[in-house]
Amino acid sequence: MDPTADGLEVVLERVVAAYGRLAELGEEIDDEWTYIQDLTAAWITRIDEVGAARGDQPLAPETVTALDGAIAQSDLITDPHRAIDWLSTFPQVTLIALGEAP
Repeated sequence: MDPTADGLEVVLERVVAAYGRLAELGEEIDDEWTYIQDLTAAWITRIDEVGAARGDQPLAPETVTALDGAIAQSDLITDPHRAIDWLSTFPQVTLIALGEAP
């Protein structure tokens, strides 16, 4: 199956899974646990709002490619501190790629 044919719902599932991996990595820094939980809850809520408002609308192949690229980049992160940085960056990249305000 061509991943560029995926709709919003499927792509957001991949985004949320990647975001979860970042959060899990960041949680290795014990002093940041509460911050990570709060940040994750806020951004997942925002992404869920977009998904609920737009349903499983088709996405342009370029958008899917861009989001899959962002996911691939986030999966390269191995440093917990860098993962924490990306917990703010990744959702904003996602929303901008979707034409949404962060």
